[in-house]
Amino acid sequence: MSTTRRFWLSLMGAGWLAFGPGAALPVSDSRAQGQDLIVFAAASLKNALDEVAAGYVRESGKPAPKISYAGSNALAKQIEAGAPASVFVSADLDWMDYLAQKNLIRPESRVNLLANRLVLVGPKDSGLTVTLTPGLDLAGALKGSRLAMANVDAVPAGKYGKTALEKLGVWEDVKGSVAQADNVRAALLLVSREEAPLGIVYQTDAISEPNVRIVGTFPEDMHPPVVYPAAVLKETTHPEAAAFLSYLRSPAARPAFEKQGFTVLNQPVSGS
Repeated sequence: MSTTRRFWLSLMGAGWLAFGPGAALPVSDSRAQGQDLIVFAAASLKNALDEVAAGYVRESGKPAPKISYAGSNALAKQIEAGAPASVFVSADLDWMDYLAQKNLIRPESRVNLLANRLVLVGPKDSGLTVTLTPGLDLAGALKGSRLAMANVDAVPAGKYGKTALEKLGVWEDVKGSVAQADNVRAALLLVSREEAPLGIVYQTDAISEPNVRIVGTFPEDMHPPVVYPAAVLKETTHPEAAAFLSYLRSPAARPAFEKQGFTVLNQPVSGS
């Protein structure tokens, strides 16, 4: 066992395992934690994946997995550092590729599970509608306020959003007004609390939050396809890891994903 993995397991034995900025997973004792199926998943999956996991528990009779939600970048880096997760679901291909290049996933298990859309949102009472075409005056729509986005250099939603704004020719106009968040759900929260008049999030985030409304949808050719790959991690010894990933791909999981606005792809990427 590597030194880094022993470090993570020692945190578990102490009763707390930190999974991201300000977040921690409480455990009752080290023996119980050793039986937990730990899943790392992109923050935008929370509503759908919580429901899917509940279905898995009902149908399998197995204990509920412990799911940690954060930006895909933060989760991938924690996996690289030895965090004892068993399954990873990323919000983009880049961070799964990053782990694959470091030989940290089981390539035969990898699947492109879901697809999503990128949208511009405002508070629920906003009467604004924005046509996301070249030449739009996004800076004018902000009226001197902030544009909420996930981190544009690392978090998938932020990277997609920056690319789209660059292709629309407005990035230089608004980059000084961007309020960057640790993940896409944190960016959504800024808009839902009316701390920002506009934000760039996924369609599924907008559906999950009653205090925002979609004011514009980015054309899909403005950014790379929003694809969510999933894989079992190489170091896991948990007997339920493959079964849980199989459930994510099953017809039983599809309604929960589609209800939240995801498109189910279920495309194996064996050998990647």
